[in-house]
Amino acid sequence: MNKKNSWQIARKQLEIVAEFIGLEPWIYHKLSECKRSLIVSVPVRMDSGDVLCFEGYRVQHNLDRGPAKGGLRIHPNVTLDEVKALSMWMTWKCAVVNIPYGGAKGGITCDPKKLSRNELERLVRRYTSEIGIIIGPEKDIPAPDVNTDPQIMAWMMDTYSMNVGYSSPGVVTGKPVSVGGSQGRREATGRGLVIIVKKLLEKISKKPEDINIVVQGFGNVGSVFCDLMSREGGKIVGISDVSGGIYRERGLDVGKVFEYFKQSGKIAGFPEAEQMTNEELLQLPCDILVPAALENQITDANADKVRAKYVIEGANGPTTPPADEILKERGVVVVPDILANAGGVTVSYFEWVQDFQSYFWEYDQINDALFHIMSSAFDNVWSVAEAKKCDHRLAAYVIAVSRVAEAVRLRGVYP
Repeated sequence: MNKKNSWQIARKQLEIVAEFIGLEPWIYHKLSECKRSLIVSVPVRMDSGDVLCFEGYRVQHNLDRGPAKGGLRIHPNVTLDEVKALSMWMTWKCAVVNIPYGGAKGGITCDPKKLSRNELERLVRRYTSEIGIIIGPEKDIPAPDVNTDPQIMAWMMDTYSMNVGYSSPGVVTGKPVSVGGSQGRREATGRGLVIIVKKLLEKISKKPEDINIVVQGFGNVGSVFCDLMSREGGKIVGISDVSGGIYRERGLDVGKVFEYFKQSGKIAGFPEAEQMTNEELLQLPCDILVPAALENQITDANADKVRAKYVIEGANGPTTPPADEILKERGVVVVPDILANAGGVTVSYFEWVQDFQSYFWEYDQINDALFHIMSSAFDNVWSVAEAKKCDHRLAAYVIAVSRVAEAVRLRGVYP
């Protein structure tokens, strides 16, 4: 298996759990493939007057538990296999927190940093039109992911609405509140990570101020986590982004890091810390490591150098299966992505429900409901891990795959 191919990794993870729970072969075969993969050409008129074509994808892995749900990422390294893997992981993520969605994902192979704002808007609107044949409030609901934000979701919602002839706020989540978005959505994934860390600390009888935390990635997830966790008393000793990493053994002043990042647009160079590479950051001594960047960060090439006691996966697929085995042998506990970063899709679900009802909830209601769902999911995974004497990734997959398999079993094969 090519350790860097996300689709092969996702299928290997399914194979492991299918064997562990004795999944019927016909259900395994169905779940090991994606229901639908759409590849689109996205022509964009650039500011220069030239027309460039970008490749876009929308993949739906499984719809047996409800409509498809999943983000859109815009990144130069996006591939069909990556989007297929992310769509499968979304299926398990929705199932492990028990919300009624199947998994989907979208991607555009493009470096958005090289586009003007007008070019980016034209790219997003044309992509939305191209995938409009398979998305919709009752079919497939996109959301933000890497390099996408509430403004991009607003453009997607507007484009879909123009094409169908009426306002359809429920077609995407992660929108601005003024066009049908939900309070608490922007920070939901990072807040969910904080909930998971605090639940873990309860299990090991520790308090936030007792632990050192290293965070790889300072996008929406990593930055929100650093902010909220530091407010809880957690000591953030290391942070990185694409520019590099910083480390301060006695703890970083997260407020000053935010100020520096706002002014310079990067983490590297922050004056009150030791400078290092992303690879070095993953090997720092700490209690908790939070990989919150991209997939395939902890592999069999560096897993033996990870010095954290716990890995809480803020990104999707940051740890490969061979690395999982190495970490397990070394006694490192991994809280998997399909549980740890499910806060975003959970509050997306709340947003979708609010759009259908045309009735919007208070901020505290949303955070309370998020806490309830994330806490319950963590307790379920922890209990299964103890009962079946397995690691937490396998326990999460046992819960998720079993729930999806039950839906497949009951619905059967059409015709």
